[in-house]
Amino acid sequence: MESRLRRLEAVQSMLLEIGQQSVSCTDIALFLQAVHAALGRIMYAANFYVALNDRDGEDNSVRFVYFVDVLDDAPDPGQLVKLASPEQSPTAWVILNRQPLVMTAEEHISRETGGAFGQGTVAEHWMGCPLLDQNHQILGAIVIQSYDAAHTYSEEDQALFALIANYVSSALQGLQSMDRLERAVRERTLRLEHEVAERRRAENLQRALYEIASLSASASDAGVLYRRLHEIISELVTARNFLIALYHPDSAEISIPYFVDEKDAEAPVKRFHYGIGMSSYILQRKQAQLLDGPAYAALRAAGEIDEPLGNEDIRSWMGAPMLLGDRAYGVIIVQSYDASVLYSQADLDILAFMASHVAVAIARMQADRAIRRAKDTLEEQNAALNTALTQLQEAQSELVRQEKLASLGRLVAGVAHEINTPLGICVTATSHLVQELKLTKEDLAAGQLDEDGLNAFFDTIDQSLRIMTTNTQRAAALVRSFKQVAVDQSSDNIRNFHLRKYLDEVLLSLQPKLKGKPVKVEVDCAADIQLDSFPGAISQIVTNMVMNSLVHGFEEGQSGSIKISGKSDGEHIQFDYSDDGIGMDSSLLGQLFDPFFTTKRGSGGSGLGAHILYNLVTGPLGGTIKVVSAPGMGLHYHLRFPRDQRKKPA
Repeated sequence: MESRLRRLEAVQSMLLEIGQQSVSCTDIALFLQAVHAALGRIMYAANFYVALNDRDGEDNSVRFVYFVDVLDDAPDPGQLVKLASPEQSPTAWVILNRQPLVMTAEEHISRETGGAFGQGTVAEHWMGCPLLDQNHQILGAIVIQSYDAAHTYSEEDQALFALIANYVSSALQGLQSMDRLERAVRERTLRLEHEVAERRRAENLQRALYEIASLSASASDAGVLYRRLHEIISELVTARNFLIALYHPDSAEISIPYFVDEKDAEAPVKRFHYGIGMSSYILQRKQAQLLDGPAYAALRAAGEIDEPLGNEDIRSWMGAPMLLGDRAYGVIIVQSYDASVLYSQADLDILAFMASHVAVAIARMQADRAIRRAKDTLEEQNAALNTALTQLQEAQSELVRQEKLASLGRLVAGVAHEINTPLGICVTATSHLVQELKLTKEDLAAGQLDEDGLNAFFDTIDQSLRIMTTNTQRAAALVRSFKQVAVDQSSDNIRNFHLRKYLDEVLLSLQPKLKGKPVKVEVDCAADIQLDSFPGAISQIVTNMVMNSLVHGFEEGQSGSIKISGKSDGEHIQFDYSDDGIGMDSSLLGQLFDPFFTTKRGSGGSGLGAHILYNLVTGPLGGTIKVVSAPGMGLHYHLRFPRDQRKKPA
């Protein structure tokens, strides 16, 4: 009676301990270990195991989460075991029938009619109870067995074991819920860590792409660009051994502008023919490649790689082509000599992705360099053109100045020739008068001078003086006109003058050129039109117009007329000039104002007359000029310019 009471106290203590362990313990294996220890205090429990259904995995599968046996080896607690049929396994019988099972060795053997009943050693006494949750759903089975005939289980033991199984079921239900929750938390944490890693990886990629784009726009030195590319890619994958190879299609060569290696201080070959080395292997296939040591050796043995360059003692190797469309710019290669650094497909994808963007950066940098070279070339060409234009303008200015001086020289020669006639007449008249005076004095001394002789002498004096007066006035007018025109042509000053009077002076200075030619000049201009302008410009314009008409408009001996008209419409002067000469067709008329254009090349034409005329009208006078002509209809100029140049805006 006393031993029975102690056993009941031990059972009560065990059940209390199971309840406490279910609250404090979070690991099922540790909980079952405590149950096993407590069970051993009330009955023989040297061989004890618990099989639990895998509710989150495959159907009809169990895990032996706790297994202690003196004869049989314990299965892996994490391994799923397919549940046998009730006729093949006592554990499956308990789980599938949801009923306890107690067997002796004889009863065990008697069940092996169609084959082995269970996989372990046959026990002298085997006892198993189902583990059921509060909804009477199966959780698994708890089993205790004895291989010693001296240790068997009584009906009281069986009842106690069933009771303990109920308590263990309740505790396991809570522990499994906690375990499932912890597994869900761990799985969710792993997923979150993966998502964070993927997001961080995406952010790193985005930052790397931004830095590459910025670098291609700002880096002027290719060495700086390649070094920074190495640093950027090293932030994404391990790249202690790194090289950039550029492809030159024009020479069918590959160059190595950037090379960093743990075993070689410099690239073994910095420029080589396309077709050899791993760079050529990648470019030929235009696909990223991932190799390890054996794969690299197999390619070498198969002859896929011709003349490998550099150290071949590699553990892992990646190469990606820098492609933009169908154009290959080169290759990026990363390799590892360390067995602990092995590249994955994800690393290869990153390298290939970066290589495509590096190709864009290199293409942009090359395009910028080409644009800068073209810009420098254009600037040099523009500078040369500006220099040539300046020299041309200086030459033209010099030629224009020389043409003005030549025109003035021709004017001087004509005026000198024209003045020579009246002055010659005056000299002749003076000589005649001196001779008559001498004869008269001789007659007077001889007493032979009579009234008729004195009257004849007076007539001679009167006639000679009239001749001298007329011709000296004519010469004085020529000199005065020439002086004013010559001063105006050599001066850029503004002065006030009457247009009609000035036109007469200019035409008077041109009389030597018009003399002897059957060309009549008519002037239609009011005498009261006053200008505050550049008389030299107007003198030069009229001179050039008349000379062009005489040289180009009329053939030798051809009669004709020139009409000059000047009118004022308030603040502007309307100036028209026309001749009835041979005229010009449209092709020649389009070149009229071009410098050095002339229809009388080699016959006295310089090709600057009309050009100077145009520049004077549009320049100093600040006006406009239009010209109309046709073959046989002569040439007509229409000029319009301000009357007062002092009011003209600067």
